[in-house]
Amino acid sequence: MASPARLGILGGMGPQATQVFYQRILDWTDAARDQEHIPTLIWSDTAMPDRTAAILSGETEPVFQQLLDGARLLEREGCTVLAIPCNTSHYFADRLQDGLGIPLLNMVRLSAEAMARRGCRRVGILATDGTVRTGLYQTALAGLGLESAVPGPEAQALVMSIIYDEIKRGEAGSREKFAAIDRDLRAQGCDGAILACTELSVYKDNHGVPEHYLDAMDVLAEAAIRACGYPLREV
Repeated sequence: MASPARLGILGGMGPQATQVFYQRILDWTDAARDQEHIPTLIWSDTAMPDRTAAILSGETEPVFQQLLDGARLLEREGCTVLAIPCNTSHYFADRLQDGLGIPLLNMVRLSAEAMARRGCRRVGILATDGTVRTGLYQTALAGLGLESAVPGPEAQALVMSIIYDEIKRGEAGSREKFAAIDRDLRAQGCDGAILACTELSVYKDNHGVPEHYLDAMDVLAEAAIRACGYPLREV
């Protein structure tokens, strides 16, 4: 008999986003009792260096090694599927997968595929400077024949402010800043957009966002439940 699935969550980037992601797993698993939920191990590594700062400075190796150590810890403890609810860390996803014997769900590629299924043609990307600079989402979308756009400099500064000045500090996030970002992307002709930072998933939970937006965390949560072989609840 095959061993039961066990979900590993490599989190702490940030801690609130990790908590929100696990709540998605609980809410979206079609379970009527404790024993019908996915066995899950969470490593919330709050000592993880900032991914955006590492990418922008070029000092990426310490981040990669710490991510790999955390992923291997979860693998050693019997996890059969790995999820990392941090978009920027997916800069290292392919290297991490090469060092693991269990599948790492790629939130970036899964979200790009979801936008293609929606029929979008030009997709806005709301993400950290690190994620934007690496071109992770731009490349994934282009591979599916989709155009992409990022906020202009002033709007991108507002994205970073919501993430770092507000959500990571435990605040709800500014509706006014988000509205300005939204206007910028719509003016660029975007017919859809991705919340490509898990702090923005927290913002969405606090305030809600238009259906125009796809939450990459939602995509990852659904994929994790399916990969573990559990049924999805209709939400």
